Amino acid sequence: MKILSLSLSLSLPLPLMLALAAPAALAAEPAREPDAAAAMMTVATPDFAKTVMSSDQFEIQSSRMAETKAQSAEVKTFAAEMIRDHEKAEADLKAALGADAPAAPELAPKHAAMLKQLEAADGGDFQTLYIDMQAQAHREAVALFRTYAGSGDTAEVVAFAKATLPVLEGHAMHVKSLVASN
Repeated sequence: MKILSLSLSLSLPLPLMLALAAPAALAAEPAREPDAAAAMMTVATPDFAKTVMSSDQFEIQSSRMAETKAQSAEVKTFAAEMIRDHEKAEADLKAALGADAPAAPELAPKHAAMLKQLEAADGGDFQTLYIDMQAQAHREAVALFRTYAGSGDTAEVVAFAKATLPVLEGHAMHVKSLVASN
C-alpha cells in the first residue's frame, strides 16, 4: 500500500493542493477493500510545524491590527480570542517539537502579503478583508490539522494537533457567524 507524501508549498492554499494531488493519488493506488483504512496523504512534521507557525503569526499579527482597525465590537472580541488562542497554540507546538522547535517562526510569503493587504485597508474595507482572510485561514488550518492528526509521524506533535483541532474548528464556526452578521 502506498502513502502519498505531500510537501507543503506555502504559495498554494492547502485545499487546492489536496484537490490537485487527489487524482494522482487515486490513479496510483490499486483498488482497496472498503474496510482497508489508510491515510492517503501525510504531512511531514517539519512542513506541518513551519506552516502552523506562519499561520499562527498571521493570526496574531492580523488580529492585533483588528483590535484597533475593526469597527465592530464583535470583530474586536474575536481578534482578542485569536491572539490568545494562537499564542497558546504556538507555545504548545514549540513544546511538542522540543529541541526541533525553531527559535523564531518565519512568516510565509503568502501570510506576509495578506498582512500588507490588511495594513493598507481601513474601516469597513479592513473589517471585511480581515473576516474573509480569517475564514480562509481557518478552513486551511482545519484541513491541515485533520490531515496531520490522522497521519503525522511525531507522537507529541500528533497529540498537539488532536488537542488543537477542536479550538480551530470553534474558530471556523465563530468566523462563519461573523461572515453572516457583517
